[in-house]
Amino acid sequence: MRDAFLDLMLGSRCVVCGRPGRLLCGPCDRSLPRTATTSWPSPPPPGLARPVAVGEYDGPLKLLVNAHKERGQFALARPLGDLLAISVLAALGGSPSSACSRGWQPARVVLVPVPSRSAVVRRRGHDPLLRITLRAAGRLRGVGVQASAVRLLRSAAAAADQAGLGAADRALNLAGTMSCPQHRAMRFTATAPAPFVVVVDDVITTGATVREAQRALEAAGVAVAGISTVAATRRNFPRPLVHTDLQ
Repeated sequence: MRDAFLDLMLGSRCVVCGRPGRLLCGPCDRSLPRTATTSWPSPPPPGLARPVAVGEYDGPLKLLVNAHKERGQFALARPLGDLLAISVLAALGGSPSSACSRGWQPARVVLVPVPSRSAVVRRRGHDPLLRITLRAAGRLRGVGVQASAVRLLRSAAAAADQAGLGAADRALNLAGTMSCPQHRAMRFTATAPAPFVVVVDDVITTGATVREAQRALEAAGVAVAGISTVAATRRNFPRPLVHTDLQ
């Protein structure tokens, strides 16, 4: 509410349609996806856990992600976090009830954001993915899923600029750039039942980034059950197959 109030007082406009007022107006908010589907990169990195996204990285989703990430439009963490929560529900089977019917333990759902490098966080003035992951976890708790957001990963080395790199070069560029400290991993490897760990990111392109996150977690003994993102690039995103409801 505070972010929305400040947006109104500062004379903001909807980032999608340009209407004066909130950063995301009511009609544009209601037009956002309410479905999610498996969105494999082409080709998928070997061993990648099933990735899920709510929509194509284009149009409103691209505008929202970039305005929040690059322009510090903090109020957009709410709709982006809600979309990420839909993606996580789809990764769990579509709804809390369907997940429970498969023997899933709601109290053991852990959302692990892909880590941002400290220099990037300082430049942007915030950690956008962490912000939307925290919102997604809270939204899931609101519908009965006792989810938590945990920063298990850290950046172990700086990757070169990925612009213009293909899938294979991105994978090589990112290899070894993330790690999961053992003391953090022990929180999840020394208890039973094993947690349902979901790696989360805002956008999946080639899958190299989330695959590196998955590798780092698995190297520390943390099993990764799935990948959830807000959006997938056009070549990855199929027609929606899974309906979820956060109402």
